[in-house]
Amino acid sequence: MNLRKGSKVAGDCDSLQMESKTPEQTHNIEQKNGEIMESEEVENGKSEPIVPVAMDGPVTAPDGGWGWVVLVSTTLVQALTLGFSSCIGIFYTDLQTEFQASNQETSWVPSIMTSVHHAGGPFCSVMVERFGCRTTVMVGGVLSGLGMAVSSFTHTITELYVTTGVITGLGFCFSYQPAVAILGHYFVRRRAFANAMSSTGTALGMCTLPLLGNYLHTELGWRGSFLVLGAVLLNCCVCGAVMRPLWSHRHRGQPLMNHGPLQPEEEKPKGSMRALWGGLKAALHHHMAFDLLCNNLRYRVFSVGITWMMLGFLVPLIYIVPYAMAHDMEQSQAALLLSILGIVNIMVRPSIGLLFSLPWFKGRYIYVFSAAVLMNGLSNCICCIDASFHVLLVYVLTYGLSMSVVGSLIFTVLMDTLDMSRFPAALGLLAIMESVTLLIGPPLAGILVDRTGEYLYVFLACSATVASSAVFLMVSFYCLDRKVQKGQQVPPQVSPPKPASVHNVVPQCQYSSVPTKGDKDKASDSETEDVSCL
Repeated sequence: MNLRKGSKVAGDCDSLQMESKTPEQTHNIEQKNGEIMESEEVENGKSEPIVPVAMDGPVTAPDGGWGWVVLVSTTLVQALTLGFSSCIGIFYTDLQTEFQASNQETSWVPSIMTSVHHAGGPFCSVMVERFGCRTTVMVGGVLSGLGMAVSSFTHTITELYVTTGVITGLGFCFSYQPAVAILGHYFVRRRAFANAMSSTGTALGMCTLPLLGNYLHTELGWRGSFLVLGAVLLNCCVCGAVMRPLWSHRHRGQPLMNHGPLQPEEEKPKGSMRALWGGLKAALHHHMAFDLLCNNLRYRVFSVGITWMMLGFLVPLIYIVPYAMAHDMEQSQAALLLSILGIVNIMVRPSIGLLFSLPWFKGRYIYVFSAAVLMNGLSNCICCIDASFHVLLVYVLTYGLSMSVVGSLIFTVLMDTLDMSRFPAALGLLAIMESVTLLIGPPLAGILVDRTGEYLYVFLACSATVASSAVFLMVSFYCLDRKVQKGQQVPPQVSPPKPASVHNVVPQCQYSSVPTKGDKDKASDSETEDVSCL
């Protein structure tokens, strides 16, 4: 009797526990081996809504399957966004003539477009959290196409700043950053290869868009060309339509890029300045990784180096065509140089992606990246030799080879410096930092041309800027790695042990001697500090 009563009581307790489980806990029981086991009914016959969420927990990256479709669409998005800046140089002289503008005034058009492309990261992050990657990419395609179409009807250079610069640049941002972010979730084991393959889109755009722009310029002029290019940019909507998210069973409102646990909404007092300031701090922490910039030294070094590099990295793409035409080269040949640059990127980047997938390169990406940046900076000195087609061809080949490595590894290096859950916020903050130098780079080069009358000094300045950033990255990461290796080394056992100075004590060292009670207390304090830092 006692046994039966105990069994009955246990059964009643189990039934009460099963009834008290929430729908989310019920779904967690149904999840097995990292796959979502879909159920028809959950608690009282009501099914839980399926919404796109963060790719953590039971949702794993497929590393294939539909991810290949996302990879192709991301490649095309990069071709239409990043590769578009190489097309603006073809219309540079026409814009100067049409609006009677100086080099400085004309150079603001591509600089504003590129700067807004990068500075719109926080707005893009809010859009992704509210509507998801797919919708954000499609909205970006509409904005970029609309901006270029309206640009064909402008009458002043200031109107062109707004249409081509702000509207088109913001559309590029909304299309580009979510595409890169969702690709990082679809590929984990093959992430280096996926990033390298998607970066070929930049090369594809640099190869095809200058030829298309030159043809449209010959047939329709710059206004008709801008109208047609606006229609071409609408293809970003098609690319975004196939970027379907990974799905999971959770409550509605869980954002796609938020990797934190589902938190209950707290009531905020209305009209309170403290609540407003707290909400602002939370938004900045979520959408812009200021905490990483302060606490993650590797991310801080990488951000500073990339920001300085961008001051002169893209300027040669704007001035290579005017520089060649200033030395009596035909516009078709100058546009061909940009197409050759794109062809080099297309041929090199896939092989680089396969090469960098080898295990030997694991942990060495930053040094290969820095060497490629150094090569890219020094290649600008080739233009000082001569402005003939053959010399500029050598320059384009060298520049394209180094640019392929830089474009293939930049996101891989960034992902290695932080946790993937913080990647969208880290990318947004890095993009804002880049936007400052991208905004002032071309106008500074325009001022240099206006005062000297020579494009040659622009390439020399770009060479010094990019090369110095490469040296900074290489030396900084080498010192950080040496510090980590020194901290992991086991010091030799000394008998009797001598008291060490406070400055010579390396954190997280493991001694071979038996720990005392005081050592255990110190170790416990050290672990507590590490947990608080994390």
